[in-house]
Amino acid sequence: MDQQQQQWLMQQQTQQQYQQQSQYSNDEIRTLWIGDLQYWVDENYLHTCFSHTGEVVSIKVIRNKVTGYPEGYGFVEFVSHAAAERILQTYNGTQMPGTEQLFRLNWASFGLGERRVLTGPEHSIFVGDLAPDVTDYLLQETFRSRYPSVRGAKVVTDPSTGRSKGYGFVKFVDENERNRAMTEMNGVYCSTRPMRISAATPKKSVGYQQQYTPKGCQEALFT
Repeated sequence: MDQQQQQWLMQQQTQQQYQQQSQYSNDEIRTLWIGDLQYWVDENYLHTCFSHTGEVVSIKVIRNKVTGYPEGYGFVEFVSHAAAERILQTYNGTQMPGTEQLFRLNWASFGLGERRVLTGPEHSIFVGDLAPDVTDYLLQETFRSRYPSVRGAKVVTDPSTGRSKGYGFVKFVDENERNRAMTEMNGVYCSTRPMRISAATPKKSVGYQQQYTPKGCQEALFT
């Protein structure tokens, strides 16, 4: 399992810890996920990136509970959904100050710092044959426009180059919507290519983390 896949698993676990109750609609989400952060990136650096907007409420970089080192992602909360959306549209894919790295932003489906009990299991699908320009946000919105229970998407990237590996995952709260998407979205275009959809089946691993793999494709993904 490579670094990006391990990070995906850790993000799944953190999302379960911070998941909000379903009473929060998409229009009320005002927190952005920021990923692929360098080891030295902290809250102060991110504050310098966004503070000039005057709309930042709080920033948190997620750290390993054992080592204390950053996990490579965090969350930025804004005063409103509209403010967060402006930042997402303006900054995502642009260069981070003082680095050669690009901002990687997406909606967070949970509020910063809030720990709530899960209202139920989440259901993921594997999405393959993605075009190189497909981002987390584009993948998520492609599905969320049809399925309101979509709570996130992740395009897996090469840790050394930052380029897409051509596949990703989409997470649903509603199992029925996940099942519908398996059929209805298979072959539908995302950017310039038709998507290949298959089930992402959870596999138990050390530490009770959930490992998502496409049925029949486990060896190809995790070797």
